[in-house]
Amino acid sequence: MEIKDFQNLIAEKYLHRDKQRGTAKTFMWFTEEVGELATVLASEESTCQEKESEFADIFAWLCTLANINDVDIEKACIEKYCKNSPKGFK
Repeated sequence: MEIKDFQNLIAEKYLHRDKQRGTAKTFMWFTEEVGELATVLASEESTCQEKESEFADIFAWLCTLANINDVDIEKACIEKYCKNSPKGFK
Protein backbone atom coordinates (compact mmCIF):
# COMPACT_ATOMS: atom_id res chain seq x y z
CA MET A 1 0.00 0.00 0.00
CA GLU A 2 1.25 3.45 -0.88
CA ILE A 3 1.05 6.33 1.58
CA LYS A 4 -1.58 8.01 -0.59
CA ASP A 5 -3.69 4.84 -0.52
CA PHE A 6 -3.64 4.72 3.27
CA GLN A 7 -4.45 8.42 3.55
CA ASN A 8 -7.39 7.89 1.20
CA LEU A 9 -8.57 4.88 3.23
CA ILE A 10 -8.59 7.00 6.39
CA ALA A 11 -10.47 9.76 4.54
CA GLU A 12 -13.09 7.33 3.24
CA LYS A 13 -13.71 5.96 6.72
CA TYR A 14 -13.48 9.06 8.87
CA LEU A 15 -13.29 12.36 6.94
CA HIS A 16 -16.83 13.55 7.66
CA ARG A 17 -16.44 13.05 11.42
CA ASP A 18 -12.86 14.35 11.40
CA LYS A 19 -13.83 17.60 9.68
CA GLN A 20 -16.55 18.16 12.26
CA ARG A 21 -14.02 17.67 15.08
CA GLY A 22 -11.59 20.16 13.51
CA THR A 23 -7.85 20.57 13.58
CA ALA A 24 -7.37 21.63 17.20
CA LYS A 25 -9.26 18.70 18.73
CA THR A 26 -7.78 16.26 16.22
CA PHE A 27 -4.30 17.44 17.10
CA MET A 28 -5.07 16.75 20.76
CA TRP A 29 -6.02 13.15 19.85
CA PHE A 30 -2.80 12.88 17.81
CA THR A 31 -0.66 14.03 20.74
CA GLU A 32 -2.43 11.58 23.03
CA GLU A 33 -1.42 8.79 20.65
CA VAL A 34 2.17 10.06 20.66
CA GLY A 35 2.08 9.83 24.46
CA GLU A 36 0.83 6.24 24.23
CA LEU A 37 3.71 5.40 21.90
CA ALA A 38 6.16 7.03 24.31
CA THR A 39 4.80 4.86 27.11
CA VAL A 40 5.11 1.68 25.06
CA LEU A 41 8.64 2.54 23.90
CA ALA A 42 9.73 3.31 27.45
CA SER A 43 8.41 0.01 28.76
CA GLU A 44 10.78 -2.92 28.73
CA GLU A 45 7.78 -5.28 28.81
CA SER A 46 6.03 -3.95 25.70
CA THR A 47 5.69 -6.30 22.77
CA CYS A 48 6.47 -5.67 19.13
CA GLN A 49 2.74 -5.93 18.44
CA GLU A 50 2.00 -3.15 20.97
CA LYS A 51 4.65 -0.92 19.38
CA GLU A 52 3.32 -1.60 15.88
CA SER A 53 -0.21 -0.78 17.00
CA GLU A 54 0.84 2.57 18.45
CA PHE A 55 2.89 3.49 15.38
CA ALA A 56 -0.13 2.64 13.22
CA ASP A 57 -2.41 4.79 15.40
CA ILE A 58 -0.06 7.75 15.08
CA PHE A 59 0.15 7.39 11.33
CA ALA A 60 -3.64 7.17 11.05
CA TRP A 61 -4.10 10.33 13.14
CA LEU A 62 -1.38 12.09 11.11
CA CYS A 63 -3.31 11.19 7.95
CA THR A 64 -6.45 12.56 9.57
CA LEU A 65 -4.74 15.85 10.32
CA ALA A 66 -3.46 16.00 6.76
CA ASN A 67 -6.89 15.20 5.32
CA ILE A 68 -8.72 17.93 7.20
CA ASN A 69 -5.99 20.40 6.22
CA ASP A 70 -5.89 19.39 2.54
CA VAL A 71 -2.32 18.08 2.68
CA ASP A 72 -1.18 15.13 0.57
CA ILE A 73 1.40 13.50 2.87
CA GLU A 74 3.01 11.43 0.14
CA LYS A 75 3.48 14.49 -2.08
CA ALA A 76 4.77 16.54 0.85
CA CYS A 77 7.34 13.86 1.75
CA ILE A 78 8.52 13.57 -1.84
CA GLU A 79 8.84 17.35 -2.15
CA LYS A 80 10.70 17.73 1.14
CA TYR A 81 12.88 14.62 1.31
CA CYS A 82 13.17 12.95 -2.08
CA LYS A 83 13.50 15.53 -4.82
CA ASN A 84 16.88 16.82 -3.69
CA SER A 85 18.12 13.57 -2.22
CA PRO A 86 21.61 12.55 -3.29
CA LYS A 87 20.30 9.00 -3.75
CA GLY A 88 17.58 10.22 -6.08
CA PHE A 89 14.65 8.57 -4.32
CA LYS A 90 11.32 8.86 -6.10
